[in-house]
Amino acid sequence: MIALSKIFQYLLMPLAFLWEAYYRVRRFFYTYGYLDQNIFQVPIVSIGNLTFGGTGKTPFTLWLSEFYARHDLKIMILMRGYKGKLEKSSGILRGGRKLGYNPFDYGDEPLLLARRLEQASIVVGRNRSENLRYYFANEKPDVVLLDDGHQHLKLYRDINIVLFDALMPIDRYKVAPLGYMREGFSALKAADLVVIGRADQALRENIDELKVLVKKFSPPGTVFAEIGYRPTGVFNARTSVKEDIQTLQGRKVICLAGIASPVSFYALVESLGADLIERHTFPDHHYFTGEEVKEIIDQAKERDALVLTTEKDMVKLRRVSDDEAIHYLEINVVFLDGAKETEALLLKAAKK
Repeated sequence: MIALSKIFQYLLMPLAFLWEAYYRVRRFFYTYGYLDQNIFQVPIVSIGNLTFGGTGKTPFTLWLSEFYARHDLKIMILMRGYKGKLEKSSGILRGGRKLGYNPFDYGDEPLLLARRLEQASIVVGRNRSENLRYYFANEKPDVVLLDDGHQHLKLYRDINIVLFDALMPIDRYKVAPLGYMREGFSALKAADLVVIGRADQALRENIDELKVLVKKFSPPGTVFAEIGYRPTGVFNARTSVKEDIQTLQGRKVICLAGIASPVSFYALVESLGADLIERHTFPDHHYFTGEEVKEIIDQAKERDALVLTTEKDMVKLRRVSDDEAIHYLEINVVFLDGAKETEALLLKAAKK
């Protein structure tokens, strides 16, 4: 079996080489001016990663938006709006509005940000450069955040933030199709800030091993930070009443998740003392049907359990059910290391 695995890897190596070569050449052309970048007279901060799947970009974008808002800076967030009807065109959401936006139009992540943020404007659509050009005059943002932006080289940015997941095994850091990387480590030459996510759930030795690997490819002066995710409350889907995290201790819970890293969500729920009796895992960005949700709710009521989901999934679940058995967990980013250096870098960019 091991011999077959090695043979399979050898067969995939040419594809991985071509994949990485494409991204290297593309980045080279943009870096040295062979391909034009769109430059705007506003600070642009990119939040991205080198891997497929979730590295916690949405919670970090939320933290970043709230950080700039505390400094009285108006934020615009450029997002693709993945799987939304407006992905191929454009649309705008304004923070503080709780109702009226449809996840089928905008996607789930933009709705989450619109619900949590009071002042930001969230612009969705694949062509983020043109969308910024179209909405800029009306919105007049002080800072623009480019979500999932590390490969979106058409738009010039002042800061590149690259996120890594501390829970992802080191042996998966190979370029596709050999591993989970969509771009090789050479892309870190553009990084200004590297953020190690889920550091509160990983072993110290694994975090240190990842940092050693990443630092080999990062330019001198790159800022490093470590973050975790702190639950701030459990919300009832029907009433939106916030309950204390302590209410989960010893409580029977059925988890429902359609996110890129459901295992880390389940681990977080268990760390809060919940009795996790069932896990229902769906693909990332999954749009739930009434039948799927009803089956899970019926199961929960039979077993005297509550259904617990993520805040991102909740924006879609609201479209099909508001049953009192459904709750969602709200989380915020908490810095474990590198907070002061990160904040100094972000404020320096905003002053530009």
